[in-house]
Amino acid sequence: MTLADQVAAIPEWYHTLELAPGVTTPGWFDLRDLPPQLPFPATLAGSRCLDVGTFDGFWAFEMERRGGDVLAIDVLDPTRWDWPAGSEAAAVEAIGRRKAAGGGFVLAKEALGSKIERRELSVYDLDPDSIGQFDFVYVGSLLLHLRDPVRALERVAAVCRGSLLLLDAIDLPLSRLLPRRPVAGLDGIGRPWWWKPNAAGLAQMVKAAGFTIVQGPQVVYMAPGLGFTGTRDVRLRQLGSLAGWQEAVTARRGEPHASILARPA
Repeated sequence: MTLADQVAAIPEWYHTLELAPGVTTPGWFDLRDLPPQLPFPATLAGSRCLDVGTFDGFWAFEMERRGGDVLAIDVLDPTRWDWPAGSEAAAVEAIGRRKAAGGGFVLAKEALGSKIERRELSVYDLDPDSIGQFDFVYVGSLLLHLRDPVRALERVAAVCRGSLLLLDAIDLPLSRLLPRRPVAGLDGIGRPWWWKPNAAGLAQMVKAAGFTIVQGPQVVYMAPGLGFTGTRDVRLRQLGSLAGWQEAVTARRGEPHASILARPA
């Protein structure tokens, strides 16, 4: 079986990854233009790095490419995620199918000749006594899916001896309307989508967990990849409501996120 055939055999890809010349995964998001927009170190040579919630491994491979010694963690069993009460088994199965038991990461690691270690470990269970500490930690698109994002960030702080780069979903209308007041919307209905803060709210989560912010929050957009199946149509009537406006922005530019560079206080 060719590498292209192996890529096609994965049900869904979350990350767009170039695994070989002419072989690129059809990711839900294409993040390849994003690192230059972030305070991402040009070199990580000699640094011990941690990628929290790695999924297909885009950020882990990026850290390794810049010279980092990388540990990637994830929770592959969907039943261990933060599901709200009343979630249906069909929803657990459908969202778990996208994870594909981490098969995308395994294939990408082999194709890229990577030496990254991946462990099945929850962010809530990060412990310096068991995994040590890290010079650079990346946490991306994860807090949205956690019941307790501040506790998760506290555990990140416990293993971070250098810098944290956080990139997570934000409510763009709330960020525009309330640029200084920390607020967040709550979902928690039928799927592991919980808190979506405004940019100030994301920053407050970081500070409440014991970090000092060095840079940000900075709004960035996660561009859709070839595997994206959401709408890309922008309709004028959407602009009449805040929710519709965010949907229009997402369809045109990508999913609104904010980046924060921080250090343990």
